[in-house]
Amino acid sequence: MANKMKDFLPKIEMEKMRTLLETEEKYETGQITLEEARDVMRTKVGTIRPYHIAYMEQNLKAGDDDECIRVDMRKVMELLDGFMDNSRPELPADHPLSHYYKENDEMRRLMLAVEDLVQYPLIKNQWLELYDQIRRYPVHYQRKQNQLYPLLEQKGFDRPTTTMWNFDDLIRDEIREAAELLEKGEEERFIAAQPVLVAHVRDLMEKEETILYPTSLALITPEEFEDMKSGDQEIGFAFFSVENTSSPVSQPQASGTAFAADLQALLSKYGYSAGPQQELDVTTGKLTLEQINLIYKHLPVDISFVDENELVKFYSDTDHRIFPRSKNVIGRQVVNCHPRKSVHIVKEIVEKFRSGEQEKAEFWINKPGVFIYIVYIAVRDAEGRFRGVLEMMQDCTHIRELEGSQTLLTWAGKDKTTEMPVSNGDSDDAGKEERRPAPSAGSLEIHSDTRLKDLFDIYPHLRKDLAARYPSFKMLNSPLGRIILKKATIRMAAERSGLGEKQLIKLIKECL
Repeated sequence: MANKMKDFLPKIEMEKMRTLLETEEKYETGQITLEEARDVMRTKVGTIRPYHIAYMEQNLKAGDDDECIRVDMRKVMELLDGFMDNSRPELPADHPLSHYYKENDEMRRLMLAVEDLVQYPLIKNQWLELYDQIRRYPVHYQRKQNQLYPLLEQKGFDRPTTTMWNFDDLIRDEIREAAELLEKGEEERFIAAQPVLVAHVRDLMEKEETILYPTSLALITPEEFEDMKSGDQEIGFAFFSVENTSSPVSQPQASGTAFAADLQALLSKYGYSAGPQQELDVTTGKLTLEQINLIYKHLPVDISFVDENELVKFYSDTDHRIFPRSKNVIGRQVVNCHPRKSVHIVKEIVEKFRSGEQEKAEFWINKPGVFIYIVYIAVRDAEGRFRGVLEMMQDCTHIRELEGSQTLLTWAGKDKTTEMPVSNGDSDDAGKEERRPAPSAGSLEIHSDTRLKDLFDIYPHLRKDLAARYPSFKMLNSPLGRIILKKATIRMAAERSGLGEKQLIKLIKECL
């Protein structure tokens, strides 16, 4: 790892790094004073860069899962003051790191609002309005975990994945739990939780901006940052919209073409040259690369494949994807794709599949209005050798609601009252009474309180068109998105997406 990270950085003087580590540890443990530590910095270390701290932590310092939470960043900054430039880099407005900084700036403003409100008697509506904004922030962590961390791992810097991820999840959970306390009316516990949340949010932002982002700028190439933009768009942003410069039509075509090209290149490498329309012999048929890609794209379930070396090699990119995925996950160690608290489960599954002790592991998520089924299956070749793990994930909410038998043709996605045939004993009028009249295009105005569900009922194509124009809306096809859709209005969607009401209404009208 040490050499790999070194390959992407300017020359590093190892003796200086060891002195820096020793001085920092002695100061943090109280063995030397701040002035003594700074004197060593002046005489033996000199000027350093943020990536020096990252390199030292990655290669010279033994870490643990809670290291990022435990380290006192203020104390570190006292030691490094004057020796390290921690000013914000000048970046283009559309640079991926610019969006992280911008989100942090808004979150700082919200934390100031929290500190202001805790001084006064609690007025629930004020706090609900504030937390509607704060609850958007964890998408910041989703992008880091799915976009930034994988690229840093490729450069040999996996400390953010193994330590900072825990801090991300801690704050995400604190925000969720505080919001739940507020909604339940547990005012004393809610107010008591605010100072802890504020302190943690500020501490992590400082660690991001002092070490993580400058190190990312040193390790990741401009081309890689440019390539990151599409994945960032798909996951979304916390408080604002970012213009998607890709055309809605060409984007999925480009993705499919890239997949086919990659697969063709792989086959050619092993002597199986095939064009996109040339049929390939698969186990039970003949398929072109285009057909293979289309099958994966339209599977009613999500699948991922991890090979025998525990590297993620594939995931199906469906419109109904349950959890966010990024192409940066490809080639990543599977243990680095999960929160630290669940890594031991991932390791146990792989180990028991590899040894032949187990063949299948099942999990399910059962919450009001949604049931997600997840299964892991050991993949073995004809000789029984372990070749990897196949993950299948399915939204089974609708399946669990089915009763009796259905042997007549029923079109998916239609209201049940219009699907069921009227029996001989029923009149046409009786059948009509059960049907809820759908709003018509002429009767529905588009304004802040317009329900998205009503719009989608009138314009079925709108859901897909919105997702193509603004990738954040892809989540409406997920199980959780469908729950939100039951009560989501233009106002709510504009706030959640960061797009703004006027811009969202304009986007909808353009799609119509």
